[in-house]
Amino acid sequence: MNEYIERCEALLNELPNEVVRQDEPIYKHTYTQMGGLADLFITPNTYEETQLVLRFAHAHQVPVTLLGNGSNVIVKDGGIRGITLCLKQLNKVTITGTKMVAQTGATIIGASREALTQSLTGLEFACGIPGTVGGAFYMNAGAYGGQIADVLESVLVLTEEGDFLTLQKDEFEFDYRKSVFSKKRYIALEGTMLLEKGDAVQIKQKMDELTIARETKQPLEYPSCGSVFKRPPGMFAGKLIQESGLQGTRIGGAEVSKKHAGFIVNVDGSTATDYMNLVQYVREKVHETFGVMLETEVITIGEDLEDPVND
Repeated sequence: MNEYIERCEALLNELPNEVVRQDEPIYKHTYTQMGGLADLFITPNTYEETQLVLRFAHAHQVPVTLLGNGSNVIVKDGGIRGITLCLKQLNKVTITGTKMVAQTGATIIGASREALTQSLTGLEFACGIPGTVGGAFYMNAGAYGGQIADVLESVLVLTEEGDFLTLQKDEFEFDYRKSVFSKKRYIALEGTMLLEKGDAVQIKQKMDELTIARETKQPLEYPSCGSVFKRPPGMFAGKLIQESGLQGTRIGGAEVSKKHAGFIVNVDGSTATDYMNLVQYVREKVHETFGVMLETEVITIGEDLEDPVND
């Protein structure tokens, strides 16, 4: 039996059977359709179950990896050791007046559509971001001139030790694709967003425009992790990659998209190793051509696949 599965036997006895899977293939849960096995894949139904998992893991020194919608992440071929915590079951969105309270397992696209039903403006930018509300908090997700920092008021989190804590706006430490949630490894449970009353027709028109822009410019026909690289100051990563002559470059099953150079797509059964090697190759070539070292926006987690031992 795996070391961590054995160590968590007492925890598994306290959780409902349906929320725990052993040796779960992570490729089923990522937009890139890559990744090895997770020792324990846990999808809590309640905040209390989530707290139980974190307190047990902290007390028994079991690593915990948070996985949202799997849209902005590369999971290595060796999989994830310990507990992979997925909060997709915590996905309620409620609106009172101009305040939206969204559990972090809800999709940010779904939250933007809920805002539209109540003629609330402020989340139009998120109508095409394929992640969870929690992922949006962690990364300060943004697109088309908007970002989550513009609307987020407070967030209920669990600390690594399993203690509940409510953070206010001045504690988020938002930066470009960064936040206090990732820095301090907080597990966000729900957030309150302050929106504004608007005109439903205008809100829908804006969302439709952004959806069309996304569908026409991005290679949605292939699995990918979205935009791989952060935007360098005063530049665009995709333009630098394109002008370096890298579109169509392949390593294994991974390819620099011919449609949008800022995307690396899984065109033919790519492994995570293929994908990461292509990411590094692009960084090196852009640096050689323009003297700019691109920073990755995508998060890489998990373990490398061990080489088989020859007898």
